[in-house]
Amino acid sequence: MGKPKKERSLADTEAQAVGRMIRSSQYKLNLVAEMIRGKRVEQAVADLTFSPKRISVEVLKILKSAVANAENNHNLDVDDLVVAQAWTGKDMVLKRFHARGRGRGARVLKPFSELTIVVREQPKAKEEKKPKPKGKGAAKGKTRARKPEAAKKEAA
Repeated sequence: MGKPKKERSLADTEAQAVGRMIRSSQYKLNLVAEMIRGKRVEQAVADLTFSPKRISVEVLKILKSAVANAENNHNLDVDDLVVAQAWTGKDMVLKRFHARGRGRGARVLKPFSELTIVVREQPKAKEEKKPKPKGKGAAKGKTRARKPEAAKKEAA
């Protein structure tokens, strides 16, 4: 007799991946996580690929892992995935010593972080084309009220 099986904390349309021991502070990591929150996976991969941030390479690995988990473990459609959540947390901190003048020393903190990415299957909504307004200035919202015929005769 063992422990009862832990229930799944995510919905059936969600999958997650966790990256631990990422060599960056959680604040710097959160800047990159903010960049991909709420975006479609294809767009998030493109943004991370061309991001100048050093840590975006690690975030891209974790995002690809979450997509692989969704596809292989939960049978979700990869084309319909959206980055539902992305959050950061603290991990271990290395404490180092930096020699300073007059025999003193300064502490150097080298933080590590963790990142959790949750992807959700969300089918694309079909885009409906709205009928365009007709008229010269109608597209810009600039329409003039026309004078009635009687007012035109009086003005002349």
